[in-house]
Amino acid sequence: MTLVAGADFGTLSVRVTIMDTDDGRTVGSAAAPYPLKRSAEDPLLGQQAHDDHMRALTEAMRAAIAAAGIDGHDIAAFAADTTGSSVVVVDAALQPLDDYYLWCDHRAHGEAAEITALARAEGLEAIDWCGGVYSHEWGYAKLLHFLRHNPEKRDRVATALEHCDMVAATLCGITEIKALPRSVCAMGHKWMWSPRWGGLPPQDFLSRVDPLLDGINDKLAGRFGDSTEIAGHLSADWAERMGLRAGIPIPFGAFDAHWDAIGSGCRIGDVVNVVGTSTCIIAVGDPATTPVPGICGAVPGSVIPGAMGIEAGQSATGDLFEAIARRAGSDVASLSREIVGHGPGSTGLLRLVWDNGDRTVLVRSDLGGVTLGWDLAHTAADELHAAIEGMAMHVRLIIERMGEGGLSFRRVINAGGIPQKNRVLNQVYADVMGVEVHVPASSPVGVGACIFAAIAAGAFPDIASAQARLCPQTEVFRPNPAAHAVYERLYALFTKVYHGLGGTGSCELGAVLPELRRFRLGQVH
Repeated sequence: MTLVAGADFGTLSVRVTIMDTDDGRTVGSAAAPYPLKRSAEDPLLGQQAHDDHMRALTEAMRAAIAAAGIDGHDIAAFAADTTGSSVVVVDAALQPLDDYYLWCDHRAHGEAAEITALARAEGLEAIDWCGGVYSHEWGYAKLLHFLRHNPEKRDRVATALEHCDMVAATLCGITEIKALPRSVCAMGHKWMWSPRWGGLPPQDFLSRVDPLLDGINDKLAGRFGDSTEIAGHLSADWAERMGLRAGIPIPFGAFDAHWDAIGSGCRIGDVVNVVGTSTCIIAVGDPATTPVPGICGAVPGSVIPGAMGIEAGQSATGDLFEAIARRAGSDVASLSREIVGHGPGSTGLLRLVWDNGDRTVLVRSDLGGVTLGWDLAHTAADELHAAIEGMAMHVRLIIERMGEGGLSFRRVINAGGIPQKNRVLNQVYADVMGVEVHVPASSPVGVGACIFAAIAAGAFPDIASAQARLCPQTEVFRPNPAAHAVYERLYALFTKVYHGLGGTGSCELGAVLPELRRFRLGQVH
């Protein structure tokens, strides 16, 4: 029996999963929370503390070991994925100078706009592989925001790290910048790293964005690697804290959605919707894939070595469902039971799911959610159904945009924490897109981390063989042809309004509400 452990750091908690690589069983799991710091004065702020992360990891690991009824020293390897871009700025001793800029911290929107504008003006190749827009959620923008707003700390800035790299460095006792593990997943999708142009974007470009970035690439030194490579080995100090054996291997980390995709059985030709607080859409395609405007990242090796990893997403999904329920004094589970019998478009509502901005394909943080078609009889459950339809139509739009870069897909997988709890959502996605939607029978959260831990332990030679043993089976939701035909009509309306209000197309708004009323009255078939 070879046991491995994986940790998945989410927005509000970390979950540790322990698996037996011989039979693929999860033998124990546990989660521990940490606070998310928000501010009423600055709604764009979202921060967390490194110490809170590590305390929770220790608690969750010990609880998972206890739940499994094992000796933690029998665990052969450990791996961790995290949210991203979640950035911490540290001093020469790799101690944080402030809390993390979490992925959902949007304060750096001005800095991101400046990077985008100069990159476009100068024809920087890297911006094309970011979909044409550098996001306010990403590394350089957040680091520049920190430098501008913390002048008293500038002379102490030694480097900045993504959360997944900080976790690996901390656990391995790495204290030298040149020895830091830098995940190609994190650096490629959020810091414009690529072997196409020799690594990070040119330093002289960054210095022209702002002289505060002078010399920053030298500070971002380290060892760049993918998740099949070893970042280091668990230090004696952290082994004692976590109840593990010192010296076990720890692979390079990555982002939670990318490893959730692996844990869902993702292969080349798949699209995975990791549906949680937000949605991260992960696709794996041919290495010859070309960049696509509006698709926020295409990075070789970021998901599977030798393949192109493509990332897109929605800035709020579960968060939006929760907000609808909270405003109604209810909960998502209760509202979901009320919409089981809802037909396609039957509410007559059209929901644009921009409540936390648009991550893909408009890449605009300044947009807000829109619901069109209200009448006096509508309920919160109706809005939830319209929001699910809006999410599905937005996902379809994103996947179709990916196809413009030459990607072709065999299947869609709905992963993350929500699909196992909401059958309506999975069926709506299948009906809107007109394709089979595969849903893991159990949550894949943590499975991806265990897969890479297992590879690090030598239990499997590659990702595919580890997936065959450890990934859960899937349930298939097949599209209803009649429902799909109705959604074709609603999707055509959705795309017009999406681009019209999003500023990338024109839309005759006077025709929208009468058309939605026809859906409401059951006149569209």
